[in-house]
Amino acid sequence: MVRMATRATSTAEPRPRLSRERVLRAAIAHADAGGLEALTMRTLAEELEVAPMALYRHVANKDDLIDAMIDVVFGEIDLPPAGADWKTAMRRRAISVRDVLSRHRWAIGLMESRRNPGPANLRHHDAVIGRLRAAGFNIEMAAHAYSLLDSYIYGFALTKMNLPFDTSEEVAQVAESMLQPFPVNEYPNLVEFITEHAMKPGYDYGDEFEYGLDLILDGLERDRNAA
Repeated sequence: MVRMATRATSTAEPRPRLSRERVLRAAIAHADAGGLEALTMRTLAEELEVAPMALYRHVANKDDLIDAMIDVVFGEIDLPPAGADWKTAMRRRAISVRDVLSRHRWAIGLMESRRNPGPANLRHHDAVIGRLRAAGFNIEMAAHAYSLLDSYIYGFALTKMNLPFDTSEEVAQVAESMLQPFPVNEYPNLVEFITEHAMKPGYDYGDEFEYGLDLILDGLERDRNAA
């Protein structure tokens, strides 16, 4: 029996060595699954099967952990390509931000909040500003463009995340429960919008994103040309 125990021990898979990268991967996966409020240093340590104090060899504290997690998120976003015209570059970057935030919904309100941003965060901001400046935006107009684009992207992502429906079928269910307490003709414009648009097969609120994005880019182009 002793020999069997020794053999079993010798063939067991060794536990991966704890590293900052492994801590961050686990923390992001935990936040993706349950939100940032569910992430604590203790729960993260339990998931990694280490003592809580072991984490502090790789992150200084919870704020340092979140700073690093946000930096990983920024690293997943495509930088605006240098070879494309500025509108195409900004459009691709905006769509990439939206797609990344759909995977990491906990990060939406934190992207611009970090006092100690990491290199991917800084590189992203520098690249966006540089692409706008290279396209002929003066520094003031570049600031306006960046602020407008990010307000729209983050605002849209937050709105979509909090909608009480995903499909046109769910729209019908939500609309029925929402309007049922009121007289039939109390809100005719809303009823028309729901029945003639939102309840159509294949409706996806997310499709509105690119329509609004193109309006913003066209408006920025007009202002740039008029400056």
